[in-house]
Amino acid sequence: MTERKASFAPIVDRDTRVLILGSLPGEASLVAAQYYAHPRNQFWRLVGAVIGVDIAALDYDARLARLREHGIGLWDAIGSATRSGSLDTAIRDVEPNALDMLLASLPALRCVAFNGAKSASIGARQLAGAGDFALLRLPSSSPAHAALAFDAKLAEWTNLRKFLR
Repeated sequence: MTERKASFAPIVDRDTRVLILGSLPGEASLVAAQYYAHPRNQFWRLVGAVIGVDIAALDYDARLARLREHGIGLWDAIGSATRSGSLDTAIRDVEPNALDMLLASLPALRCVAFNGAKSASIGARQLAGAGDFALLRLPSSSPAHAALAFDAKLAEWTNLRKFLR
């Protein structure tokens, strides 16, 4: 059944230097009320490798705390949409999040990184020329994006490091 799904609140603070935008939480994340809750999603391994901390082994609250300590924030490009299942290709009737309003509250922001093509297609249009920060498209951490091996994804995700220093 296709129903309207909504994103979570942003995880940011005034020290956020990198904001990673997903598309819209998948079913496992919505059920758990946690970003990137699907056990095969590689997000926590990827971002952990970027910051040099095994955050995948931590509980959810500790994961979020480590992200904040390293200047990383989370949100989604899509505020709400209809979707059957979890695939980005099934997303319809998109209402984007108010990215410009959030970014205006982040004085330390240096980069907005899009976790996957759908996030980039929604967010990059909204943010083009919106501020003095880089826009970076990353390969999706989703288990649905299995065509690219973990090491190949990580090679691109490590580009976040230069914005965290």
